[in-house]
Amino acid sequence: MSITQDDYLLKQIEKDVKENDVVLYMKGTKDYPQCGFSLAVVSILQKIGVKFKDVNILEDQGLREAIKKFSEWPTIPQLYIKGEFIGGCDITKEMYEKGELKNLFINKGIISE
Repeated sequence: MSITQDDYLLKQIEKDVKENDVVLYMKGTKDYPQCGFSLAVVSILQKIGVKFKDVNILEDQGLREAIKKFSEWPTIPQLYIKGEFIGGCDITKEMYEKGELKNLFINKGIISE
C-alpha cells in the first residue's frame, strides 16, 4: 500500500502540531505575512511574547488543502497550541481581547505570568 501525497502531508501536519507548542499555518511567514488575517494573528502572538513555528501554506497547494482537511476548518490562518486547534483570525482575536489567549498560554506552560 503506497502513501499518497495527501497522507504524507496530513502526517507532517500531525507531526508539526505535536512537536511544537505553538504552530501557525498562515499565508506567508511571520517575518512577511501575505494577508491581513495572518498578519493580525502574528501580531497578537508577538504582543503576547510567544515563540511559534510558522508554516507558509502558499508554498504548497497540497498543504493548503491538507490543513483544511486536518482541522475541518475552511480558512487560513490556523492556530494550534499544544496540538489543539484553536481557530482562525476571528477566534484568536476574540480570545486575545478577552485575555483568554494569554491565560491559555500560561495554563499550558508556554509562557509565565
